[in-house]
Amino acid sequence: MKYPILAFLLLLGSMSFAQKNNTAKKGEVIYHVFQRSFYDSDGNKHGDLNGLKQKLPYLQDLGVTSILLLPLYEADCYHNYFANDFEKIDTSLGGMEQYLSLVKEIHKRGMKVYMDMETQYVTEKHLWWKDAVGNLNSKYSDYILFEDTAHKIPATIIFDLRQLNNYNGTSIKITTVNLRNKKVLDYNKKLFSYFVDPNKDGKFDDGVDGFRLDHAMDHLDGKAALTNLFVDFWNPLMTHLKKQNPSLKTVAEQAEWRDYGYDYLQKAGVDRMFGFGLQQAIVSFDKQNLIKNADTILAKCPKDKDQIIFIENHDLDRFASIEPNKDKQKIAASLMTLIGGIPSIYYGQEIGMLGKNGTWGGTDGNDIPRRTAFKWNKSYEGKGMATWYKNVDASWNKEHLNVNDDISLEAQIKDSSSLFNYYKAMLKLKQSIPALALGSYANLSNDNNKVFSFLRTYQQHQVLVVVNLSNELQTASLANHYQNNKLLYGNTKLNQQLITLSPYQLAVFEVK
Repeated sequence: MKYPILAFLLLLGSMSFAQKNNTAKKGEVIYHVFQRSFYDSDGNKHGDLNGLKQKLPYLQDLGVTSILLLPLYEADCYHNYFANDFEKIDTSLGGMEQYLSLVKEIHKRGMKVYMDMETQYVTEKHLWWKDAVGNLNSKYSDYILFEDTAHKIPATIIFDLRQLNNYNGTSIKITTVNLRNKKVLDYNKKLFSYFVDPNKDGKFDDGVDGFRLDHAMDHLDGKAALTNLFVDFWNPLMTHLKKQNPSLKTVAEQAEWRDYGYDYLQKAGVDRMFGFGLQQAIVSFDKQNLIKNADTILAKCPKDKDQIIFIENHDLDRFASIEPNKDKQKIAASLMTLIGGIPSIYYGQEIGMLGKNGTWGGTDGNDIPRRTAFKWNKSYEGKGMATWYKNVDASWNKEHLNVNDDISLEAQIKDSSSLFNYYKAMLKLKQSIPALALGSYANLSNDNNKVFSFLRTYQQHQVLVVVNLSNELQTASLANHYQNNKLLYGNTKLNQQLITLSPYQLAVFEVK
């Protein structure tokens, strides 16, 4: 896909539009980072918090405004879900000192940081398990669920599991927390509040700007004892945190990905949901699927709530592994960035990293291909490469490591046609135009089922986005006439209502 006048039009169009409206108002762009695989600062092949801190300039140059971290608490699993201790930062990632330094540096740069929390489960190394199992007199006796009156059999977790197998051959026992216990709610209020304001000075420069609630459910894993949690657990917790810092923003991961999440927004007190339906629509390149999900997820979202729009996350196969066509990768990036809501980029997505879920039995190693080291360099031996998993099983790594030299920042950063530079261009375009950064979404009908068109509106300003979803030349007649329009991005013309687009082409116009 080539755009001969792309850079010039982007710069000229964006500047002129921004100048008309004084200073362009910017929106939020989230970078979802798997910190263990991002950047290794001390040479032990594990990505760490200092490494992430060192790469903040890279993220800002890309156009990122916020960072979403995976869990950081002490755990035996490489992904840090399923805590041994919620109150400690994993020392292999850097510990509490490095964590607080990172948060302060993020805020100094005018960025935001969100922490992933899943306090619904604990392992056999957690204090509650160690003190309560087999001990009816424990002060934590009702902090976890049991299957027997003697409290010797801790309850299962999701999928009736009692044990999790790690990629390195170890295993851990795990159980479900009793979220109906008021003492557990009180504990969570204190725990979350600590990370909002660690030094309790009310300034929040050392605290998170919000949380991601992993696997949040109203009826947790179908357990009879854990019902009505939106009203009785999550909403009281969110209300407590908002009293502490009204600016906090929390996003919940709906357990059922086909769920649009309205109950979470209305009953659980969360601010944002993940637009899973729109993610599936974007990667389908199906116009009707896009219209249906955008109308539901974006147009009907309450004004004081938001949707997180994404293509990849740590639980999904990498899009580049599903769709190797670079032009389609770029169009998907355009839709994710420009359609509305808050875009979220999963680390490495911007360079087209590869990775599909494995099938090696009941082990969390199945997800490692989706979470491999960010390719800073062409070589897997380069500086900062966080290949913590590389030497566990040579045959497994040989088959599944991403070894394509072209899929690296080093290979793409100076290539004007690269996926990386396309992401930069999209984010620059989004942030330079208020209607794209903050505006509402509305579908604009046309007569071609291969052409998707929509409007973004902010105050009196309106932008039209038109996308060719096919690999063939397409002409479409839009529902409205746009005699007065200015091309902001692309290489085509809008003749009142007629537009012709090259295969997988994007066009963006300021319209009157």
